[in-house]
Amino acid sequence: MTAFILVSGMFTGTHIWQDTVAHLTAAGAEVHTVALTGLDGPSAAAAPRVDLETHIADVLAVIDSVGVAGDRRIVLVGHDYGIHPAVGAADRRAERIERIVHLDSGLPRDGVPALAAVPDQSLRERLAGADGADGTDGVLPPPAHEEWPRWGSTAGVPHAALDRLTALAAPQPLGTLLQPLRLTGAVEPVPTTGVLCTGNGTSIELVQMLVRLGDPALRPLTDPRVTFFELPTGHWPMLSCPAELTDVLLRAAAGEGHRLEPVDDTAGPGHLQPFLMDVPDVPRERHGNVDLYLPEAEEPRPAVVFVHGGPVPADARPTPRDWPGLTGYARCVAGDGAVGVLLDHRLHDLGDYERAAADVAAAVELARADPRVDQDRIALWFFSGGGLITADWLDAPPAWLRCLAATYPVLAPLPNWGLSETRLRPARAVANAGDLPVVLTRVGREMPEIAATVEEFLAAAKDCGADVEVIDVPNGHHGFETIDVTDESRTAVRHALRTVLDHAFGGHAR
Repeated sequence: MTAFILVSGMFTGTHIWQDTVAHLTAAGAEVHTVALTGLDGPSAAAAPRVDLETHIADVLAVIDSVGVAGDRRIVLVGHDYGIHPAVGAADRRAERIERIVHLDSGLPRDGVPALAAVPDQSLRERLAGADGADGTDGVLPPPAHEEWPRWGSTAGVPHAALDRLTALAAPQPLGTLLQPLRLTGAVEPVPTTGVLCTGNGTSIELVQMLVRLGDPALRPLTDPRVTFFELPTGHWPMLSCPAELTDVLLRAAAGEGHRLEPVDDTAGPGHLQPFLMDVPDVPRERHGNVDLYLPEAEEPRPAVVFVHGGPVPADARPTPRDWPGLTGYARCVAGDGAVGVLLDHRLHDLGDYERAAADVAAAVELARADPRVDQDRIALWFFSGGGLITADWLDAPPAWLRCLAATYPVLAPLPNWGLSETRLRPARAVANAGDLPVVLTRVGREMPEIAATVEEFLAAAKDCGADVEVIDVPNGHHGFETIDVTDESRTAVRHALRTVLDHAFGGHAR
C-alpha cells in the first residue's frame, strides 16, 4: 500500500487537503497530513522557537508514525513552502521514502533558506535582512482575501474555498523562511516528481527550455528518476481540482510521468548553435559590459541595441553577448550600415529586473555618446524575458527612439514571478507609446503561458491604436534563430531586420 504524507505551504494547514484526502482514501491509499507547528499544529506559544528545523521535526514525526511493513511505500508531497521541510525530513529518512512530489514548488538546496523561493520579490528584499538567524523572532501576517495572488495564481479556486483559505490562514513564523536548509545528500537518490500548475506560469516545456540553457543546477532534472506532470490550474490544485490532483499523485506514486530530454553535451545547448544565416565579419569593440559591432562608415550611423532575455545565471558561460543568436543579429545590422550594440545585463534572478533595466539604460547612453553613433537614431530590440523592460521605453519614448522591436518576448510577469507590484507591464505602458513603431516577432509554437502575455499586449495595443507590426513565424519555437533553421525562420528574421533598420534610418540612405 502507498502511504501519502501531505505537507502544506505558507500560511496554511491540514485543512487544505480535505478533498484530496477523501479522493486518495477512496482510491485505497493511506493518507497522512502534517500539522506544522505554529500554523495548525502545536501553537507557537507552546513552542516559541519555530523555525525550519521545527517543521522538519513535524514531518519526521509523521514519517516515523507510519508502519514499516515491507509493502508500505511512503510518497512525501510538499506544496509551496512545504517542500522545504519535506525534503529536509526525507534527507534524514531517505531509506523510508519511495518518492518526493514537488507540488508547484521549487527545488530546495543545501544552505539556502525557503525565503529564496518566495515569489514576492519585494517581500524577499524586506525580509532578507530580518533579525531571525536563530529562527525565533517574528511572524509574517497571512494575506488578506485579495492578496492571495501575490503568493500564487488562484485560478480555478471556488469563491467559497478562497473565503475558507483566508479565514483559516495563520501567520508564518519568520524562522521557517530565514533558517537555511541543511542537507547531507542522502536524499539525492530518492525519485522525485514535479507537478507543475500551468495557470501559475510553469510548464514542462518551460522547464525543458531552461534545462537546455545549460544551468548546472537544473541538470539533475533530466535524471530518469525524475518525472513531471502538468495540471491546467493555478497554485492551489488541492482546492481547484482535487480529483485531478489525486489522479496525478497516484500516477506519480506508480512511477509514471513525463521525463525531460537530457542535454546533448556533444551538440551543445540549442542557444549556442549557429545563427540561421550567414553573417558578415565586422569589427567588434568591447566596452565593459557592452559590445559595439561597427559598420564601414565615416559618418555617424544609427544604432540598434539588442537586449537579451533571462534570467540567466550569473556564472553562465558564455554570457549572452557571445550567444550566436544575438551576435548574428548584431553582425547583420552592422553589415547593413548601422551600429549593433550588445550588452550583458544583470538579470540573473526574477528580482533583478530593476537593475537589468538600469543596465539597459546605461548601455543606450554609452552607445549614444559614441561619436560613430547618430544619437538621434536609436532602435531597441528585446528578446524573451527582456521583454518586460520594454515598458520603460513604451511609457515615455524619447524623441531619438525610432523603433522598438521584441522577438518572442515575455510581455507581462507570469503569475509565479512575484512581480505583481512592478511597473514593468508593457500592456499598460503601450497606451503612452504614441506613434513609436513597434515590431513584434511572434512564434507559433510559443509556450502557452508566454503566448498569453503577447496576446494581452496586442489587445491593449489595438485598443489604444499603437503602431504595432507583427511578424509571424508559424512553425517557430522560442529561440527559433538557432533551433529552427528553416526558410520560414530566415524570411522572418530578414523581414524584422529590414523593418527595424528602415525605421532607424528613417528614410536616410544606408
